[in-house]
Amino acid sequence: MTTAWLSHPGCLLHDMGDYHPECPDRLTAIEDRVARDPALVAALRRETAPEATREQIERAHDARLVDAIERASPASGLRQIDPDTAMNPHTLQAIRHAAGAAVRATDLVASGEVDNAFCAVRPPGHHAEHARAMGFCIFNNVAIGALHALEAHGFERVAVVDFDVHHGNGTEDIFRDDPRVMMVSTFQHPLYPYSGIDGRSERMVNVPLPAQSDGRAFRAAVEGEWIPALQRFRPDMLFISAGFDAHRDDQLASLALVEADYDWVTLRLMQAADELCAGRIVSVLEGGYNLPALSRSVVAHVRRLAGLPPA
Repeated sequence: MTTAWLSHPGCLLHDMGDYHPECPDRLTAIEDRVARDPALVAALRRETAPEATREQIERAHDARLVDAIERASPASGLRQIDPDTAMNPHTLQAIRHAAGAAVRATDLVASGEVDNAFCAVRPPGHHAEHARAMGFCIFNNVAIGALHALEAHGFERVAVVDFDVHHGNGTEDIFRDDPRVMMVSTFQHPLYPYSGIDGRSERMVNVPLPAQSDGRAFRAAVEGEWIPALQRFRPDMLFISAGFDAHRDDQLASLALVEADYDWVTLRLMQAADELCAGRIVSVLEGGYNLPALSRSVVAHVRRLAGLPPA
């Protein structure tokens, strides 16, 4: 397997203030854990993510939102754009490179230059709606990548898989009426953003899980709901909103997944991608706020993408 790893130093500079859970240390912890895994280091093809263009961003977002975010960028200090989300002077660079990582990863995978890719970026994106930033998210990275696959590479159908503990309301908002895109997801319910129940359809396969659900419930949802839906839809490419905050140690929610569950779901999605879309997968980091659990889970996920056995 050839797995690309895309990131950018600017993603470390976005900072929403002391004690905010979506902090630069998330990427530092991941990089430190990867550095202690020589086999994984050797397996990865690293690339520095470019900035997404305005055209690429506006495939997913209203031009008025993009204008508003650019105007909101502060010269110093922090500027709140919702109760949970702020910009500092480096945020604009970070969000452009985070979206650009998804675009470049899509190019690499769609062209066959690599088998799959992981984007180690922040801020996350799956709460960002077509015309609204929210929930730590400003631009929807995975949606921008998925639309790039459709518009620039001529694919007819793509699917987004979201296993973050929070429902990807932004991704659903962007794709609810787009017949080219399927979204399958699990999430804790009830929990922020308190959505995903009413939006279920043949292409929006949302599976709410009650608090304290463990890997058995998660795996049952994947096998019983996700895989049959993906097989019916037959996407040309698979995108993953890879949030690791459903881990039992994560302080922002109450599901009980462990690293073995993330390894398992990665393998199961790779098997589905091999069957349906020549193995094409782009995975983009979303949530995960307990740093040791996050870093271990990302390594489990990316080792499997790279064809390595569990550590």
